[in-house]
Amino acid sequence: MARPRKPLLSRDRIVETAGALVDAEGLAALSTRRLAAELGVSGPSLYNHFRTKDEILDAVADAVSAKIDLSMFAADDPRDWDTALRDWAVSYRAALHDHPHIVPVLAQGPGRRPAGLKVADAVFGAMVRAGWPPAQATSIGALMRYFVTGSALGSFARGFVDDETAYDPADYPHLGQAHLLAERREKVDEGAFDTGLRALLDGLRTQFAPYARQDPAS
Repeated sequence: MARPRKPLLSRDRIVETAGALVDAEGLAALSTRRLAAELGVSGPSLYNHFRTKDEILDAVADAVSAKIDLSMFAADDPRDWDTALRDWAVSYRAALHDHPHIVPVLAQGPGRRPAGLKVADAVFGAMVRAGWPPAQATSIGALMRYFVTGSALGSFARGFVDDETAYDPADYPHLGQAHLLAERREKVDEGAFDTGLRALLDGLRTQFAPYARQDPAS
């Protein structure tokens, strides 16, 4: 039997190609027509696997969520809740850092996406198991999403141009070194994330103190 001249179309192949396109050119570059061309198929054939472009974007976003490490939230993992949150946040940001253009979709929440829902379930379950009341556990999941997705939406350092003349000391007396930020982007952005994460966890530890003193049997 003759082999097919083109690879068979599948959901995985569509998602992989759509993800590569979004990574390379951004969300605006993705259309069903462009995606079909990249895949070497006709546009209508995509609808055998996805009903809309939004469904494809959801699948791309969920593929990124699936890369986030959740092992620290397993019931048998020995890490304390705050260490687990820290390790998870680092993995979370790393996944988003590799795919920055899909972050606006992820920032909207998990919706019906299976991997995204597994992330939410793991975080909430681990916080409740550690002793946080459900309402506070929900807030922790929300604030971590705000913090991590916000840090991945764009580079603070890249927001400053590398032209020294843009920062006239008469107008901006404290920005004399701002033109150097762009070339130090990684150090600045990593430092900001680390500082923010440590401050966030310090604050949560303080808030957790009353719950830690409670008798679990009460």
